Amino acid sequence: MTDRKERLDRLKSGEIFDLLVVGGGATGCGIALDAASRGLKVALAERRDFAGGTSGRSTKLLHGGVRYLEAAVLHRDRVQFNLVRDALHERGVLLKIAPHLCQRLTLVSPLYRLAQVPYIWAGLKFYDLLARGAGLGHSRYLSPSEMLRRFPQIKGEGLKGGVLYYDGQFNDARMNVALALTALREGAALSNYLEVVGLVREKGRVAGALVRDPLGGASWQIRARCVVNACGPSADLLRRMDDPTAAPLLRLSRGSHIVLPGKFAPADTGIMIPKTEDGRVVFILPWQGMCLVGTTEEPATAGTTPVADDKDVDYLLRHLRRYFNLTVDEGDIMARWAGLRPLVHDPYTADTAELARDHVISCSPTGLITIVGGKWTTYRKMALDTVDFAVANMGLAPTGACRTDRIMLHGGKGVEEQGATALAKRFKLPPDVALHLHGSYGTLATDVAQLCQGELGDRLVPPHPYLKGEVLYAVRNEMALSPSDFLERRIPLALLDQRGAQIAAPVVLEMMAQELGWSQVRVAHERSELSNLLEQG
Repeated sequence: MTDRKERLDRLKSGEIFDLLVVGGGATGCGIALDAASRGLKVALAERRDFAGGTSGRSTKLLHGGVRYLEAAVLHRDRVQFNLVRDALHERGVLLKIAPHLCQRLTLVSPLYRLAQVPYIWAGLKFYDLLARGAGLGHSRYLSPSEMLRRFPQIKGEGLKGGVLYYDGQFNDARMNVALALTALREGAALSNYLEVVGLVREKGRVAGALVRDPLGGASWQIRARCVVNACGPSADLLRRMDDPTAAPLLRLSRGSHIVLPGKFAPADTGIMIPKTEDGRVVFILPWQGMCLVGTTEEPATAGTTPVADDKDVDYLLRHLRRYFNLTVDEGDIMARWAGLRPLVHDPYTADTAELARDHVISCSPTGLITIVGGKWTTYRKMALDTVDFAVANMGLAPTGACRTDRIMLHGGKGVEEQGATALAKRFKLPPDVALHLHGSYGTLATDVAQLCQGELGDRLVPPHPYLKGEVLYAVRNEMALSPSDFLERRIPLALLDQRGAQIAAPVVLEMMAQELGWSQVRVAHERSELSNLLEQG
């Protein structure tokens, strides 16, 4: 692993890259990996941290999108149909190339109207059919008694049964970091905390960008034959940097989530509420030993930090109480947070819930390529399409074709199903710690465990399985540069237990300050930033 100075030195070297990717979320890192693995020279600049925006605050599902399939069938919408088909294929690919970060998840949907039973069962059978060889198991009908036996929390009054089906679940932020590290391994030059502050033009064409390092203060140009705008919710802001009159491509939606203690969800099964009071979908999912509930869908604005407000929380709690025999209130909430979804703009659609999650690639008159829309599950297809577009339209000369469907992501090669058991035995680890290390680092978990000896093997905050030594590993090997990088994205503690993250914060801050040689001014700044993050959610 190269350190930050070495990575920045390459970006400062004056090398002319084939592609400069702006944005280090799932799509941007996916593009960098795809292009670099084809033999192209690639640079990437991310103004915050990898997965610091939308890509780190998803509902943690790898799914085709049952709701989109319903829209495709009812409205004969080929765009939605293709999205579901592609997503189901991509779900299978991701389970294969990142087996440590992705797993199959059983889901059930309770049904309270007889008319729903054949309708939803038939829809999920069609879902199975579309998945074809990438299917994870056959959906089936559950009788009311079987539903109540499996999920005694569900309200039995009026219950007509349920449908069981399968999708995927994953660790989104760590997946994003794995993409960045894999792109680096394939030869890409990339950095987080590197902000694009202007575009460079040559003969009226975009030929690179002016970047600024907010940590070191330096600014310089990165030249490239092609610049790709993969900024997610901020994509329109970069487009207006290129052309102040550019019409918006996006409408933004805020999706809020709450996290409850694990007792509120079955340990191995999620629940989908297929039709809420406003026609949306809510999931109640087991996640990292806790219960994740989401999501809302409210209009949002670019450039603002999304927050799960009281209205969003009330909405989610109301639906929990409506469908479950649970006494749950705000006092049970361990964490609350929100993310932005960049939805392709349609001036004739009033409701963001009706907008397709398909992606759109556009090219400005100056040659700025923009990729918007899509969703986590289809990031690889979005990257493939974007690189293909750049090659076809920008005169790039790759040495090979796309092969990201078989490149194992960082830590994924050689992962064994019983790896956690072997890890626990070798290093005398508690089972929950071994499961966490295996599920976060894959085959690299042994490196982490070797580092976490002595005091570094202590838990950051019991009962969570995260160890003090992971702080140093994240700094030295995973490009973590701030306490929030670690507490929210290298481990998910800040999204699981905000109080626990507040307890762990001083230790993390002290360890990172010592490891990175921070001044007192920098320490004060990081303490303030971390306090704001953990207070707002």
